[in-house]
Amino acid sequence: MSDEDYVFDEVSGEWLPASEFAARQVVEVRDSVGNLLADGDSVVLVKDLKVKGAGQTLKVGTVIRSIRLTGDAQEIDCRFDGIKGLVLRAEFVKKR
Repeated sequence: MSDEDYVFDEVSGEWLPASEFAARQVVEVRDSVGNLLADGDSVVLVKDLKVKGAGQTLKVGTVIRSIRLTGDAQEIDCRFDGIKGLVLRAEFVKKR
């Protein structure tokens, strides 16, 4: 028997090795029109968004390049000029 941790999978009702459980946990992130997003995709904003703490508003049509998925089905991590740590909700973007 190995020293590996086991995790209970509520979907299947089984105890699985942690590495196998992590491999099964694939989160699908979809944009506002249902397109599947992936790391490195470029997206376009579909709504004006006020950025808290930055004092800026990102306008409709702004292109955000090289997004990163966060593991949450509704959030994407991205960079934009002058804004560090920008996290957007997937419902406000459309894949380019």
